[in-house]
Amino acid sequence: MKYKNFVDMHTHSDHSFDGNNSCMMLCESAVEKGIDVLAVTDHCEIDSKELDFRAFCTNQYVETYKAKKFFEGRLLLLQGIEMGQAIYNKPLAEKILSEFKYDFILGSIHNLENMEDFYFLDYSQYDVYSLLDRYFDAILELCRWNQFDSLAHLTYPLRYIKGNAKIDVDLSRFSDKTEVILKTLAENGKALEINTSGLFLALNDTLPGKEYIKRFRDLGGEYITLGSDSHYYNKLGMGIERGMEIAKECGFEYLTVYKQRSPMLIPIH
Repeated sequence: MKYKNFVDMHTHSDHSFDGNNSCMMLCESAVEKGIDVLAVTDHCEIDSKELDFRAFCTNQYVETYKAKKFFEGRLLLLQGIEMGQAIYNKPLAEKILSEFKYDFILGSIHNLENMEDFYFLDYSQYDVYSLLDRYFDAILELCRWNQFDSLAHLTYPLRYIKGNAKIDVDLSRFSDKTEVILKTLAENGKALEINTSGLFLALNDTLPGKEYIKRFRDLGGEYITLGSDSHYYNKLGMGIERGMEIAKECGFEYLTVYKQRSPMLIPIH
């Protein structure tokens, strides 16, 4: 690592529907890789028709708590959750957040209401600009809901529209909406995530790209979180060094980690 203070604030254990390894295994790998701070942020998809929320939240919370205690002194493990589509059922989302005392909440939108995840869509059947228009509307509503700490992968659909389907899109069409989104985050004292997963996928870019990170800073954004979005123990920390470089290039001198929902600034050096 070129930098000290190696942190990864977006990871998934096997409590996520698409996760693969136990929380203990993630922590062991993090220690081996020299990661100082790890947040386990399993998927809590609020619009899921299949998830037993009580069982999921309880089991995930208990296991991360046990791992946190076991690795104390070797790794700062933060108990987190990735709250997907919270705006589609705000009462349920708010109930979960009131009952489980997480360190860190990621807010995200993976699908439009009553539709599949962007990952599964056949883009030959859709007007991608219409999808993106609705997506950014949903992101803005999520930001105005304001019950999370960091906004995850702002340009999430690009993973699949541009990366997988090879459809080139002009996001400048949505600059008015993304401007309001970034301004809302900044004014509310929320963080913007630099998600490094896209660096190792067909997209070959962070989510969001550098121009959005820089604009967030220009609008007064103070907090940036870095996450690999890893779903495997051996992919923890991937791209984090490049993410730190981008943060510095965009004017950020600190990364942010959250403990008991309070931001803590970590120097980038």
